[in-house]
Amino acid sequence: MRLSRRAKALTAVAAAVAVLAPVAWFWQASLLPESYSVTDMGDHDHGGHTGDPSASTVPVDALTVPDDLEADVKVELTAEHGRFTLASGREVDGYTLNGASPGPEIRAEQGQLVEVVLENSDVRDGVTLHWHGVDVPGAMDGAAGVTQDAVGVGESFVYRFVAEQVGTFWYHSHQVSHEQVLGGLLGPLVITPAGGTGADVDVLALSHLYDGRRTVNGRDGEHRVAAEPGDTVRVRVVNTDFGVMPVWVDGAPFRVAAVDGTDLHGPEGVEGAVVEVTAGGRNDLVFTVPESGVVRVNLSASAALLVGEGDIEASAQPDDVLDPLHYGTAAPIGFDAADADREFEFGIGRRPGFLDGKPGFWWTVNGAMVPDVPMFTVAYGDVVRMRIANDSGEAHPMHLHGHHAVVLYRDGVAATGSPWWVDSLEVRDGEEYEIAFVADNPGIWMDHCHNLPHAAEGLVAHLSYEGVGEPFRIGGPAGNRPE
Repeated sequence: MRLSRRAKALTAVAAAVAVLAPVAWFWQASLLPESYSVTDMGDHDHGGHTGDPSASTVPVDALTVPDDLEADVKVELTAEHGRFTLASGREVDGYTLNGASPGPEIRAEQGQLVEVVLENSDVRDGVTLHWHGVDVPGAMDGAAGVTQDAVGVGESFVYRFVAEQVGTFWYHSHQVSHEQVLGGLLGPLVITPAGGTGADVDVLALSHLYDGRRTVNGRDGEHRVAAEPGDTVRVRVVNTDFGVMPVWVDGAPFRVAAVDGTDLHGPEGVEGAVVEVTAGGRNDLVFTVPESGVVRVNLSASAALLVGEGDIEASAQPDDVLDPLHYGTAAPIGFDAADADREFEFGIGRRPGFLDGKPGFWWTVNGAMVPDVPMFTVAYGDVVRMRIANDSGEAHPMHLHGHHAVVLYRDGVAATGSPWWVDSLEVRDGEEYEIAFVADNPGIWMDHCHNLPHAAEGLVAHLSYEGVGEPFRIGGPAGNRPE
């Protein structure tokens, strides 16, 4: 029996509805409210515990340094948006702090109280400062909508923390960070031992891409610092970009003295090998200036720090790569990672779908997309173990705020070298890491990919402490957008 024209039309409509209705449902379900708390995202994962609903609630913005303590280091930073000139003379569009990018180097001695006043001159989206790698009190983390509201035009915010950790760190905006960090709203932070570092020359090599061209300390190409033959030199390499940066040294053997602000135990001399510095990560290299008088620290093939006088040509990038899993000598980590109180899975994937109504191919955490990502929940003092498995097709530099974690295994192979403490860990496609840390810094902390466009595309979760409340909102009147 042949269908009438009307019946055919109705059949076609029914078929279209059958196809489009689920799509419309998924689109509707993906829409985020104009304002919401990160603690309402997804489900709270207690890592094998039932949780403690009786824990008294302290708002995250109450986790601060007492106001009556006098600051030892005081800094004022003014954020602006516009065209500016790099130290090398090239003009770029982006963001500055006190009229320059990178912003001023902040130096403090261990134990000093640091106070930084951030003022927003004209950045319309608002700004914050996140102290990357520094385990600051919860209220001082600088994550918009998580630990504070974004600082609007004409407003200011005061950051205060005790510089308890020794090492190389950096600071950057965590409001619309995939745009503001790329545009240069960042700067270096160094915390030294009270007795000094023991180096004759202690210098930064901060790498950033402005308009796609790599710079070192805001200079295109090469940047030279003075040193004499026989000097011990510590070069603090900071990778502010979104991907791994290969670093190698010409003219002298070197040691990797620290990773992500933590000194390594028994680091051996290295020659003819590349050190891979993770996005957001830092590596301190130590060497002695030879009789030739010059050493070249290559930051990829397009920028370099020259230490001393004279010329030295860049060698080709070595094929050998230093593996921190087996570099240095073993030492105690201070807790029993085999007896963890909480265990979590952080599975990184990718699938098509809608993110806040936008169709695309989005990142997932444990198979789910934002906002249905886990809230990893711990109690103060817990030993925490986490397995990070990447099956997404791309590499991801994973960054946990407020804590340093020690690497236990990579792809089932145990770490045998110096304890490898990280806050920024490159997890390549197909890799699996097991890490551990002690939950000793109460707050609500972001745990995200530091290829910041990936975070903006959904590769973000949070670590929350029982008994800590969230007074801030994503969106809302402040327009909080931490990624």
